[in-house]
Amino acid sequence: MMAFRGGAVHSKRPATAQEFLPTGHWIGVIMAPSPEIKLAFGSEKYRTSAATVGMLAVHPAGVDGKARWATALENVLVSISPESMLELAARQFDCVNLEVRPTHLTPDRTALELAELIKANMNSPDACSELYLDTLITILGIHVLRHYSNIASPSKTRADELSPIAAKRIRDYLHEHFRRKLTITELAEICGLSRGHFARSFVRTFRVSVDRYLLEIRLDSAERLLLETELPLSEVARLSGFSGWRALTTQMMLYRQKSPDQLRSV
Repeated sequence: MMAFRGGAVHSKRPATAQEFLPTGHWIGVIMAPSPEIKLAFGSEKYRTSAATVGMLAVHPAGVDGKARWATALENVLVSISPESMLELAARQFDCVNLEVRPTHLTPDRTALELAELIKANMNSPDACSELYLDTLITILGIHVLRHYSNIASPSKTRADELSPIAAKRIRDYLHEHFRRKLTITELAEICGLSRGHFARSFVRTFRVSVDRYLLEIRLDSAERLLLETELPLSEVARLSGFSGWRALTTQMMLYRQKSPDQLRSV
């Protein structure tokens, strides 16, 4: 069921394995015991938990994850849009650089009470209220901000650096979209920062400018294509995000000290 800030679902699913890349912040609350749930965020290894009623897991937007459960799983899953979480963080805590943290299954009595109310609301067709659901989602969102974000316990990341989640998000985005023209405005919006703040934080996090970081990705791509294919130089340049073969040759000579022809002759 959808509401203004997001949506919620109460589900009972058989044993399975799934991978996720949520566009919203996911908050899952266990509603029935499960002897074994395996959960992993990003590249980390699975963590195995014997889940009891009221355990909560937080899966931030844009962070890939995977899960396995050995028996039927009953939970309430709430999704809150990043925009709504940022608004809540700004209005409730005066926080504009939000980091919702991946959280493995942990007991949370408040989350269980809210999940039970959400479940009851959705399972009562005659009394189901979208406004009531939105209120419960808002309260759960504030609860998550208080206990499972940088608002609860500021990270050790320096204030002038990107948070680990923002750094991963922007790194993944650059590696996926390096072939086309990218703007600082576009990249800053992904992190919820102003242009100037993003540009400064990027340099302090990666120790190079956005342009230089992007250039290295494009050069790496061009080198792979030159070594592994027989594509014409103009096509290699296009597929690697360069404006043409001359631009590719110039940048490769400048930063890799080899021309494309020299690289292919090795």
